[in-house]
Amino acid sequence: MENKAAGTLRVEVIYARPGNIWRREVELPSGATALQALQASGLLASHPDFHPGSEPPLGVYGRTGAPHQPLQAGDRVEVYRPLVFDPMESRRRRQRHRQRRKS
Repeated sequence: MENKAAGTLRVEVIYARPGNIWRREVELPSGATALQALQASGLLASHPDFHPGSEPPLGVYGRTGAPHQPLQAGDRVEVYRPLVFDPMESRRRRQRHRQRRKS
């Protein structure tokens, strides 16, 4: 939601881990970027699993984006974590499991 008079916008920053969803709403100046939202949210400081000086992969509403991507009022900045399993390998395992159950 943009406040035209003050030239600010509100966005949400989300980081999901198994069993835990971290969520903060931040108010930024118009024209702010995804990286600025991430920094303003305090996520990097509050989670030791992020390496200092490195930027985690970001996206806006499920679409991968660049840290310098400009935001609009109401956007949801999502912080992505590395995959634990390769999706293709997981599919192969499920298929082998199904085949064994049929036998």
